[in-house]
Amino acid sequence: MFGLFSRNRNQQLIDKLHGEIMAGVLEPALYLTCGVPDTFEGRFEMLVLHGALTARRIERLPAPGPDLAQDVTDGIFRYLDVTLREMGVGDVTVPKKMKKHAESFAGRALSYFSALEKKDEVALREALARNVFGDVAKASTDQVRRLATYCFAVEAALSAYNIDHFLSGKVGFPLPTPDAGA
Repeated sequence: MFGLFSRNRNQQLIDKLHGEIMAGVLEPALYLTCGVPDTFEGRFEMLVLHGALTARRIERLPAPGPDLAQDVTDGIFRYLDVTLREMGVGDVTVPKKMKKHAESFAGRALSYFSALEKKDEVALREALARNVFGDVAKASTDQVRRLATYCFAVEAALSAYNIDHFLSGKVGFPLPTPDAGA
């Protein structure tokens, strides 16, 4: 079992899971229905949301869950590094930006996890408004309500999956709905 998660043997699975996470990140309804800005920053916020919630669910599963969760998180940052370089960020600047993104990822994930665990919609909306929209005053808008409803739906969907689901390379996210939270 320990050989299952060596770098080379696990890379194909990590690539599949990363692809699933990115499919969630790039879901057009997040940008059209929930009003997430279709920018690098907006997509980063959706990467945090989908990646952190997925990794947290996998980490809570029996072995090899915790190891797989770490590999998924590491994979997210490897892909982010490549993305920054493809955008033309210089070799000297990439480590600084990666450090900033890692800190942002961790801080945002903690605020989302706390609100989701407490089922505190107001705290979740405030965190989403601050992080995604840059203005906590937007927490009561329909777009932020839809995004918060979506977060709870993602949490519920992921909680239904067992380790075999993730080991098959699948994640699967619900779609945001236009009337959610409105």
